[in-house]
Amino acid sequence: MPHTVPRAGAAQGGRPRWWTELPLIAVVYAAYSAGRLLARGDVSTAVDHGLAILHFEQRLNIDFESPLNDIFTANAAIGIPADFAYASLHYVLTPAILVWLWKRRTASDYRFLRTWLLVSTLIGLIGFTLMPTCPPRLLEAGHGFVDTMAQYGSYGWWGGEASAPRGLGGLTNQYAAMPSLHVGWALWCGIALWRHGRSVWAKAGAVVYPLVITLVVMGTANHYFLDAAAGAATMGIGALLAGPALRLTETLRARFRPVQETAPASGNAGAPANVGDKCETSGRERERIPRQQDRGADRQRTDGAAGDGGRGAGTGGRGAAAAGGAAPAAGDGAAAAAR
Repeated sequence: MPHTVPRAGAAQGGRPRWWTELPLIAVVYAAYSAGRLLARGDVSTAVDHGLAILHFEQRLNIDFESPLNDIFTANAAIGIPADFAYASLHYVLTPAILVWLWKRRTASDYRFLRTWLLVSTLIGLIGFTLMPTCPPRLLEAGHGFVDTMAQYGSYGWWGGEASAPRGLGGLTNQYAAMPSLHVGWALWCGIALWRHGRSVWAKAGAVVYPLVITLVVMGTANHYFLDAAAGAATMGIGALLAGPALRLTETLRARFRPVQETAPASGNAGAPANVGDKCETSGRERERIPRQQDRGADRQRTDGAAGDGGRGAGTGGRGAAAAGGAAPAAGDGAAAAAR
């Protein structure tokens, strides 16, 4: 029986299994959530950072959150849907697109986009730790901002503490505003849809969704404009680091799982070296081939000897027949002499 030789590295580029992907994403998200809680910092420091950002924007006339917040506050038809979008899409649409990429796209595309998202999230956690920032809605009322999440809280499940459900505000860090991962994740969703979506609606959503989320985070007074810009920059850095992170992962995987890599080859350790594309001839089969050739040669020699004997016997028969033909002639002569 021929032995099939497995192709090297055939399993390395396969699609990741869902039972390995879910724990990985869950662990990173748990670390992200726990890091937000641990990185609360001093409230006065967070307020100082928020005011510094606001004053810097005002000097450059880029404090777009101020007029947007006035519009969202004065118009419930805008403010209420914006609050729902802020409280839900961040946690619903991003995982949905990630699952879609896992099911429909190639393994390499999924691995890169998944790694990009995870690396960017960890970078955002570093930002929350190094620079706790008070969002506009938590500044003193004299700065002119209104917390629309609290204003329209009776319409949704959230309370007065960010987008957390009522009674669970203590499980979130309200001073994790820099960078805005609402904007960062929305940008990731938009790029994924633009690159891999095929319909016109997917292309339109790829453009509209990040822009809408950027307006929502500022209009609801949850982020400054510079928070949104920092969220976009975070995703850019994450995209640059995703490739090296993937290569590092493959290196560690090859180093810590060498037995699994070489297990298929160990089964053919005693096999000969002359291997074809997919099959090889076993040593026992090669031993049979010379024996069969020897047997064929012996059979040819035996057949040749038997043929020569038959031809000799035939010649002798023909000679005897000739002698038998001469004897009657001699008998005829004797009869003639008697007469």
